[in-house]
Formats: sequence, structure tokens, C-alpha cells
Amino acid sequence: MAKFIINGGKPIGGTFHPRGNKNAVLPMLASCLLTDQPIILHNVPLINDVKVMLQLLESIGVEVALEDHTLTLCAKGLRTTELDAELCAKVRTSILLAGPLTARHGGATIYPPGGDVIGRRRLDTHFYGLRSLGADISTDHAFRFKAGPLTAWKMVFDEASVTATENVMMAATLAEGTSTIYNAACEPHVQDLANLLNQMGADISGIGTNNLTIRGVGKLHGAEYTVQPDFMEVGSFIVASAVTGGTLTIPDAGEPLVQQVMQRTFSKLGVEWTRTGRTLVVPRQTERCIRPDEGNATPKIEDGIWPAFPSDLMSVSIVLATQTQGTALFFEKMFESRMYFVDHLMGMGANIIQCDPHRVVVIGPTRLRGSKLTSPDIRAGMALLIAACCADGESVIHNAQVIDRGYEAIEDRLAALGADIVREH
Repeated sequence: MAKFIINGGKPIGGTFHPRGNKNAVLPMLASCLLTDQPIILHNVPLINDVKVMLQLLESIGVEVALEDHTLTLCAKGLRTTELDAELCAKVRTSILLAGPLTARHGGATIYPPGGDVIGRRRLDTHFYGLRSLGADISTDHAFRFKAGPLTAWKMVFDEASVTATENVMMAATLAEGTSTIYNAACEPHVQDLANLLNQMGADISGIGTNNLTIRGVGKLHGAEYTVQPDFMEVGSFIVASAVTGGTLTIPDAGEPLVQQVMQRTFSKLGVEWTRTGRTLVVPRQTERCIRPDEGNATPKIEDGIWPAFPSDLMSVSIVLATQTQGTALFFEKMFESRMYFVDHLMGMGANIIQCDPHRVVVIGPTRLRGSKLTSPDIRAGMALLIAACCADGESVIHNAQVIDRGYEAIEDRLAALGADIVREH
């Protein structure tokens, strides 16, 4: 297992170039199964979850070529539609192969997916959507999907699940007739996938809303597409710079709307930036104060479905609050185990009250001290890494390979911006 050794107290600043959105590129990899022509993706992050998905695709016969951050996929001749159980268990997004394989190849055998242990992550909405399109699904020790030609259907999701929306949307592109998904997820990564599918010849409208209309087509073709920058990575590095007293420039921080969603919450925690087009400049901010809600009430930072504040940025925001003057209540609505990592921050000296599995109160600022830590999941691992960068003394973060699942070469990129960090095995 890998570990990071960090000597805190060094400002993190300079020019930061975000990689492509992890949560967009993973379903895009699955989309290659919808056509026998090449799919070319630019700005692909070289993270462990991408590597596992590529192994899964190669194991069933997809041709894969990677050059720098450009990936070419061709699913012209598949050997099998049964996935490897061990590889499925390594990533949550192995389930995303179900829709494309069933739509174009008549079925799939997929074993229970893995991923971060941040709470229950149900698959019911996936099964509901694919069954609505005509798939027969059995769920014992494996998930077995069988179908003839899929038929369109009007669906109402009981949750705005990102991966279920992506899975069913991909399958519906080849279904006969017009499908509608009500209560669809509309996060930027869902929009990115839908735009790629339309470039492949799909007919999807309502992109960016919670009501998607997918008119089935007989066949999809190849396409070339650039993955949008990862706003989770952008938000993480903004926090890293802010808590260490650096100045950060991000030349391609994504669409202005995405930046507005982040700034709406980060400004409550004392972080401001200037924006020119897609470029952000985060100035050095040493005396940040938490901004109260109206009536001088303690502000509540809560996550939710888009365009609410993303759950994946909650962990780093809590670290930010530990280094900001004032008190804030954080309400994690999406996952019941995401907040447990705050024990590590309290061990470093943070003043945090855990009210229940979903809510914590943070009182700042407090000086953090170096500590021995273990990364429990991708986002908590990044939060602990940021905490170590602003702490006094040396920190050691074990289980560091978990962070590699979502952040490419994180120690090299942090070091290039001034952090004192090395990786050991």
C-alpha cells in the first residue's frame, strides 16, 4: 500500500491545469459499446478508476489505444458480454456497462460493483429503468441482463441518480421509439455524456434539465470529444490554495455556471475569486471569515442534486471551515457515512462537533497538527491531504492509492505548486 508523507505549512500556488471530469469520462468509456466505430476522447484523466474501466473493456474485446491524455476505443468485435468479477468489484461504474451491452448486444453479466464505502448506494433505479425498456434482469450472485430489441418507455425515477440516468440514457439511444426520463439527474457530467451521445448520432433533448427525451435511433457512429474539466478537482485545489495562503490561477476551470455553483458556497466560507471567461484567479486570503445567513444565523452548508452544492466537495469544504473564522453547520444529505472522516480532523486539532451521521458543526480557525492518517475514500482522502498541507509538522497518510482513484498524479501536481509531499510504498 502507498502512503504520502507531507510536511505542512508551505503555500500552494501557481497555475493549475485540471484534468477531465472523472464522473464524465467513466460513462463515456462505457458509451463506446454502443457502436462499432472508434470513439476518441481528449483530456482523459489517468486515474485508477479509468484504468480499471479500460481493463474491463479490454477483457471483453474492446480495442484500447492511449496516447498522453487522448484515448481511442473501438468495440467492433466483442468476445463476451460477461465481465470479470474482480474488476467489477474495484469500481462503482462497472454497472454502467449494463445499459450499452444490453442495448447493442442483447445482454450482459455484471458482478456487484465496488467503489467508495460512503453509505448505501442502491442500484434499484438502474434496474427499474432498464426493465422499463424491456430488459429481463435476474439478481443473485451476479446481475444478468437479457433483452431483444429494446422498446422506449416513459419513466419516472424515484431518485435523481446520476449513474442510473447515464445507464438508462445510453440504453434508450438504441431503443425503438421515444423514451422519457422524469426526475433525471442533470449534473454537468450527465450533460457531458449526453452531448457525446448526440455527437455519436443519438437524439437526446432536455439536456441540463430533469426531464430527458431520448428518441431511439437504429445505429450510432464514432465521434471525437473533449472531456470537460473536473470541477471536483478545481474545487479541491481552490481549497488547498486558500488554507495554505497561496495564489492560484486556473486557466480552464469549466463553464461559468459550474463556477457559480461552487462560489455560492465557497463565498460563505470566506473564499472569493475573480473570473474572466473560464479562467479563475484565487488571490491569497489569510483572514477569511464565515459569512452568516440572514439574521446573523449560523450558516448551513448542505449538498444535494444539481444545481445544489455537490456532495463530493463537502469533505474539502469542512477542511476549509476549520481554517476560517466563525461557525458553520454542514449537512450531508446524500450519503450516511461520508462524515465519519472528521474523526481524523479532530485528531489533528480541529474543533468539530459531530451531531449525527449527517451533520457536523465546525468552529474555526484552529491550528492543525501533523498526524498519522488513513484515507477512507477518494474525497475524504483528498480532504485529509489538504489538511496535512496546512498542518504544523509532518503527516503520513496511509491507503493513499484510494486517492489515486480520483486524482491523477496528485503528489506531483501538488509539489509543482509548492507542497512538500512525497509518496512511499
